Amino acid sequence: MGTSVILFGWNRSIPGREKVSAEHFSEFVKYMGGLQQKGAIQAFDIVFLDAHGGDLNGFFLIRGESAKLDTLVSTTEWITHMTRATLHLEGSGVVRGVTGDEVMKRMAIWTSAIPS
Repeated sequence: MGTSVILFGWNRSIPGREKVSAEHFSEFVKYMGGLQQKGAIQAFDIVFLDAHGGDLNGFFLIRGESAKLDTLVSTTEWITHMTRATLHLEGSGVVRGVTGDEVMKRMAIWTSAIPS
């Protein structure tokens, strides 16, 4: 299992754009499923957060090999989906991250950088 992830998150639909958001959401889920079937990503989870007063209310967590995720985010199809999202979602954004064994490697780098 790959240790790299992409988090595509959002706050909420822009008021008046909810229908567009719902339609794009369905399209994006199908797109993710196709990427998984082709092996471009390993898996993805969709998370809706309970109301909490914050500005992150949902996200896709996309798992895969780092090189494949690098390739994914540079495709016209991905860029088009992200551009569309900015037109109907408040606070949409993409962040790269790591999970699994890679977390401990990053933690070791972080702790080695702490001044004595």
